[in-house]
Amino acid sequence: MKTILRCFAFAAVLAPLASAAQNYPTRAVRLMVPFPPGGATDIVGRLVAAKMQEVWGQPVVIENRPGAGTVVGTDYVAKSAPDGHTLGTVVTAYVINPSLRADLPYNTLKDLAGVTQVSVQHLVMAAHPSLPANNIAELVALAKKEPGKLSYATPGSGTAMHLSVELLKTTAGVELVHVPYKGGAPAQQDVLAGHVPILMDVLYAVQPLIKSGRIKVLALLSPATASAPISRGP
Repeated sequence: MKTILRCFAFAAVLAPLASAAQNYPTRAVRLMVPFPPGGATDIVGRLVAAKMQEVWGQPVVIENRPGAGTVVGTDYVAKSAPDGHTLGTVVTAYVINPSLRADLPYNTLKDLAGVTQVSVQHLVMAAHPSLPANNIAELVALAKKEPGKLSYATPGSGTAMHLSVELLKTTAGVELVHVPYKGGAPAQQDVLAGHVPILMDVLYAVQPLIKSGRIKVLALLSPATASAPISRGP
């Protein structure tokens, strides 16, 4: 399987800030996260917001606006006042969505400007311990034996997690049912509860669940030399 990485970057509404640069920011800054609290993007956003607040001496307030594969939150940033006081986190879905949707409510190239890349994440395919497969080969065999009966959870349609499993389906010739959520946290909860057997998410966001044995790893979508050590639990 090809390596698929998830990148976090900041995006800001285009604004003529040159004249105000010396005094920026002049008030509280809103940082939009296009997922619900508790997921990978939310964790990164809160870490960065805390540091920005320390450096700027101004409050940086997290606003969670999940939905539509990050489109809801990103549209909120695009339509905010162009004064630099509303920022947003974007993930790989930001560059994927234009190829999947012709009705985006904002112009990806014109309405937002990139500020910086924050991190690169490794994706992991995990499963509820009850799934009778422990690796990709066994999962493919199981999916071929029971076509259309296995489902997988992701943080949303159009995300790298979603497309990575679609790549597996196409490559292996199997059928898995996609169950999209508004973020990683609710997807994790349904997998833990056994409602959905398979989870595709960011590695560090589910590492505690892996270490405790509450979910098991099927595959890591990263080069072996780049991956973090994985504890599979007891």
